[in-house]
Amino acid sequence: MNIEYMSVKETAKKWGLTDRAVRKYCSEGKIHGTFMIGKTWNIPSKALPPERKNAKKFSDNDLLNILKYEKDGSVKGGIYHKLQVVLTYSSNHIEGSKLTEDQTRRIFETNTIGASDGLNVDDIVETVNHFRCIDHIIDNAKSTLTEKMIKTLHSMLKGGTADSRKAWFKVGEYKLRPNEVGGEPTCPPAEVGRAMKELLDKYNGKEARTAEDVIDLHYRFEKIHPFQDGNGRVGRLIMLKECLANNIVPFIIDEGHRWFYYRGLKEWNSDRKYLMDTCLSAQDEFRGWLKYFSIRE
Repeated sequence: MNIEYMSVKETAKKWGLTDRAVRKYCSEGKIHGTFMIGKTWNIPSKALPPERKNAKKFSDNDLLNILKYEKDGSVKGGIYHKLQVVLTYSSNHIEGSKLTEDQTRRIFETNTIGASDGLNVDDIVETVNHFRCIDHIIDNAKSTLTEKMIKTLHSMLKGGTADSRKAWFKVGEYKLRPNEVGGEPTCPPAEVGRAMKELLDKYNGKEARTAEDVIDLHYRFEKIHPFQDGNGRVGRLIMLKECLANNIVPFIIDEGHRWFYYRGLKEWNSDRKYLMDTCLSAQDEFRGWLKYFSIRE
């Protein structure tokens, strides 16, 4: 595996430190993987700055801390970068987006699309919006899940799309028209507010939340289907938020898990094993990311 290295000056700029502080960390052996050639320190591009004494950590979740650090520092090539591209591509693809994973990555990295013949403008807008949703989740992962937060995610995801210009669609608000999911009826519009309040009251009333609790929340959210469209993506964003909030390794439903995921949602009430196994399989793949980026669970 090729490792890219940075100079002291480049590292200092990336971390918001002085050159002198970075050299001191290197000489004290506080940055893993550094070495000196002549009088020049070589620092791995993926290295993280040492924790300073009395510095207040963002959270007790190492993954969330690193995501926050890499997001705020616009770090390229780390787990934040990978999460943005893979989750955004996978979640949008499930919902019919024609963008490829490479096109999704290009938008994230360069804010351009390249060759785009035949692509739907909304696919591009919702891809950029999804990146913003993930940033919002990282910043607010420790906050209690509320209806306001969920509506904000929907508003961010669907803002600027063709749907947002339809008066009846109500971006960021609960649906006005009945809808279905997988041919199955969902909660009537008039009952959505009550159903969502009951769901969140019950979920937030738990003292500790497990992966099964997060998956059950997702199932019940999708059964309510509170918005006119975008429920699947908002629901999967909520799962990411609650995994980060509760120190649970996240699970990304990609193309390989897609049909197992649909079947698991359909069978959840009668047999939880199928969806649990699907999500735990996706979780194992995320564990591979943690291992690669040397992040503790």
